[in-house]
Amino acid sequence: MLFRDAFKTATRSLTHSKMRSALTMLGIVIGIASVIILMSVGQSAQDLILGQVQSIGSNLVIITPGAPNNGKFSSPASAQGIIITSLQPRDIDAIERESSVTAAAGLVSGQAEVIYGSNNKTVSYQGVTANMFSVRNLSVSKGQTFSKSDVDSAAHVVVIGPELATTLFGPYLNPIDKTIRVKNVSFRVVGVLSKGGVGAFGVDQGNVVIMPITVAQKQLLGITHLNVILAQGNPNYDVNFVKSRITFVLRQDHGITDPNKDDFTIQTQADVLAILGSITSILTIFLAAIASISLVVGGIGIMNIMLVAVTERTREIGLRKAVGATNGDILQQFLIESVLLTLIGGAVGIAIGAGVVTLIYFVLITFFTIGWVFAFPISAVILGLAVSGVAGIAFGIYPARKAGKKNPIDALRYE
Repeated sequence: MLFRDAFKTATRSLTHSKMRSALTMLGIVIGIASVIILMSVGQSAQDLILGQVQSIGSNLVIITPGAPNNGKFSSPASAQGIIITSLQPRDIDAIERESSVTAAAGLVSGQAEVIYGSNNKTVSYQGVTANMFSVRNLSVSKGQTFSKSDVDSAAHVVVIGPELATTLFGPYLNPIDKTIRVKNVSFRVVGVLSKGGVGAFGVDQGNVVIMPITVAQKQLLGITHLNVILAQGNPNYDVNFVKSRITFVLRQDHGITDPNKDDFTIQTQADVLAILGSITSILTIFLAAIASISLVVGGIGIMNIMLVAVTERTREIGLRKAVGATNGDILQQFLIESVLLTLIGGAVGIAIGAGVVTLIYFVLITFFTIGWVFAFPISAVILGLAVSGVAGIAFGIYPARKAGKKNPIDALRYE
């Protein structure tokens, strides 16, 4: 039998039992759609996270307390619940004296309830030096940022995120010069950040309170050390050279002669992007692997339905073999039916997945301000079609072989 004739026969067989064909494809449709959705969402999340890191400056060097872990960078000590006091305010001055550094800024952070009148919200607060705004490319849409004199005098002034401003003051009341309370300490709002989104270290810039570092250290946290130092490299120098110079400066400042005893960790943006990229890629693959389980379930469903079809069509198989059809012809017909079911199911699954991904994108950009990035990787489509075809062959080969091996006389006698 020619392939064209076998294809037509298989198509007629599938269209003859439309409901059974649709239900048979359902498992593959759900499986492929799940893989498409998770791969697309994972890629979008990866693009969003990496984009946020890139937005803080390509020549940024991040210094955190605690030693590197065997040459690979560990997470910040604060994220591990460990308090390390190796970074001190004097380190900022030492770093800024280095000619390859344009500016350096210190940061401490915590969480607290912010109150204005009857409105309140628990958010992250950051105590920073005045040049942090320029180092991190932060700008305000209302008011102004605080100055070095505000930091030196421990002035009770803050810059807040745009979403927090709406939560506390509503859409119409101007937040500037209003007084809010953070941990029962009063602050005057002097500025509102121009945009929200996820900022450095995973902080929601839309719901953040930024205050002079001196106030945060003395009155809110009761500490003298720093959680992080951000250094902006001179654009005339390679960022890796800047990193090496800062390492040299801090070792001198801390009296470290053995590089294996560093009490600080230095990361460039490239280091952070590499770590985050590998983590998000692994998570995306893991999610896709979980979704692929439904493909196996769908494939087993197709195999079961094809076995039932072989049993139901035993007399048809006997008749075809009686008039000259070979085992290969019968195997070819049933295998084509199986592959057609999975390929059509895969195409439908890709279409549904694309629709859901598009819907998620429009919902997130319309009702939320997280800067979601639309991503629909072509690799997901290729993977979906490839898996569909392989599943059709893998799960269709056994029923097709069983049909091809039937004895024509026994098949014609089958009731």
